[in-house]
Amino acid sequence: MADHNHKLEIFRGRLKFKSNVQKIWGVLIFLSIVTVIEVALGISKPKILLNYFLGIKLINWLFIIMTLIKAYYITWDFMHVRDEKAFLKNTIVVPLLILIPFLLFILLIEGSYIFDVMLDGLKTWKI
Repeated sequence: MADHNHKLEIFRGRLKFKSNVQKIWGVLIFLSIVTVIEVALGISKPKILLNYFLGIKLINWLFIIMTLIKAYYITWDFMHVRDEKAFLKNTIVVPLLILIPFLLFILLIEGSYIFDVMLDGLKTWKI
């Protein structure tokens, strides 16, 4: 049988664990902290984060970035992409590096178009 030795560190080796169970708990705690920050920001909605940047509120940019961080760590650690060969890693990562900016571009362009159409009065919209 093949011996599967998974890497027991996260954050590019800055945090090392003695067993897979400790590593799972470490990643779970990290993901929970990011989720708690997201929920706290969603509840408190600080005024400074309600300003717009590239057509989207800063708080929404933070939510997008934190969601991508969580998705990265879920695939990297829990789905064991870290232990795969470079070719397989690239077949997963490179399409996402192309797809995510493209989807954000579509979101910004179409969202601002719909906002302008509704604002100009083709349909009534209460602001």
